[in-house]
Amino acid sequence: MNIAKEYKPGAFCWVELATSDSDAAKDFYTQLFDWSFADHPVDENMVYTMLRIGEQDVAALYGMKEEQKSRGIPPHWNSYVSVVNADEIVEKAKSLGGTAFTDAFDVFDAGRMAQLADPTGAVFAIWQPNKHIGAKLVNQTGTFCWNELYTTDTEKAGAFYSSLFGWKANDEDMGEMGTYTIFMNGERMNAGMMKISEQMGPIPPNWLVYFSVDDCDAAAEKATSLGATTAVPPMDIPEVGRFSTLMDPQGAAFSVIKLNNTEAPEIM
Repeated sequence: MNIAKEYKPGAFCWVELATSDSDAAKDFYTQLFDWSFADHPVDENMVYTMLRIGEQDVAALYGMKEEQKSRGIPPHWNSYVSVVNADEIVEKAKSLGGTAFTDAFDVFDAGRMAQLADPTGAVFAIWQPNKHIGAKLVNQTGTFCWNELYTTDTEKAGAFYSSLFGWKANDEDMGEMGTYTIFMNGERMNAGMMKISEQMGPIPPNWLVYFSVDDCDAAAEKATSLGATTAVPPMDIPEVGRFSTLMDPQGAAFSVIKLNNTEAPEIM
């Protein structure tokens, strides 16, 4: 079991679910991925739930506030990027045309964070670690292994993330699927990017989370038996693996993938 001790700046380090029904979401994901959970009350109105494999944190979830629901924000997975200085990244993101929903703030003694949106509207978060570095397990069964941006303007989004985090954008021709961009963080593959096509429908720019599974078809079938709906049925990605995109019972999108070969996100 490869336990992460530190993430290289610019690497995705954490994922969390904002959901409309935390009890139902806990029931769904713990059955799907064989996770356990531990609830941590933040205040009288919020509980932050750590999702675990054994004793190791792999993700989290929380119930959305009524104010978020009233604004029409749907349930969704949040992707976090590890940074050295959250305050500096917030200011840099704004100078590059991004949006900061808040200034950077401390999450008790766990770390410092902010939630941002790129110039095309895709939301992501940054994490300056203190006592909590992020996921302790990555790139193994039941953990997140990839983060993928769907956007309306790949050129604008690519320039933004490259300037913000120092990622290098490499474009690959995927035939009928169009151009797929792989963001490199140093020498490691860090994330992907695709343009939202007409066939995808009216979806907003977003970051999609992939979870590693041993059998894509079995995981997709199990998810639907637990109340999920299928957005993309199981299909092969040549030389990469087999994946499926699903919507959990509350409507949050995520993907499962059986990778042919694995390469962990940049950890130290």
